[in-house]
Amino acid sequence: MSADYLKQKRILLVDDEPDLLTLVANILRQDGYTDVRTADSFANALHQAEVSAPELAVLDVMLPDGSGFGLLKRLRGFTDCPVLFLTARGEEEDRIRGFGLGADDYMVKPFSPRELLYRIAAILRRTYRSEDPLVELDGSRIDFARAEVIRDGEQIPLTAKEFALLSALCRNAGRIVTIDALCTAVWGDNPYGYENSLMAHIRRIREKIETDPSHPVSLVTVKGLGYKLILKSRK
Repeated sequence: MSADYLKQKRILLVDDEPDLLTLVANILRQDGYTDVRTADSFANALHQAEVSAPELAVLDVMLPDGSGFGLLKRLRGFTDCPVLFLTARGEEEDRIRGFGLGADDYMVKPFSPRELLYRIAAILRRTYRSEDPLVELDGSRIDFARAEVIRDGEQIPLTAKEFALLSALCRNAGRIVTIDALCTAVWGDNPYGYENSLMAHIRRIREKIETDPSHPVSLVTVKGLGYKLILKSRK
């Protein structure tokens, strides 16, 4: 898998120290990460994560309106993204608690920027190793690295919502993804009321990936449940 593809993953940094938040964000951006978001409180972090679920969260333990441990518990209610704690709390009890809650790694301040980058890269490789930026369908292919569909030699760009929907479907290729799950993937933690919008986006996606959008073979409807993405079989 391309390292460049991993550096497009959405990273949420949470810390109540503005200078440190800026420092870590700059370290990541200078290393090529393209989607780095920051939050300075429990409430701000939770709101951002609910609107657009992170693909990696870097959390401080001590926040002005809660704790990173509590934030991780809330995140686990709607995302299984990997989590790295970056905190001044280095006691064994805190480390054990962090790992016990499902953290993927734990670093203590002060930290080495190089080590932080290595640890983040390792987590991303481990978590997303099964993803392929180029996905083959029957009659087209999806290039997630470029956010486009390639069909009959034509490069067709994907919108942000189309990209999010296809990402969710591809992560569950061959399995049913419910309507609620797809709405949540695009519109956040409250999926209600977006069913019609979802249908419109599905229709436009089919116009891009299907040879005959009226008779889809790659993005199929499972009546009453949701949708399923069928990848091209490898012979």
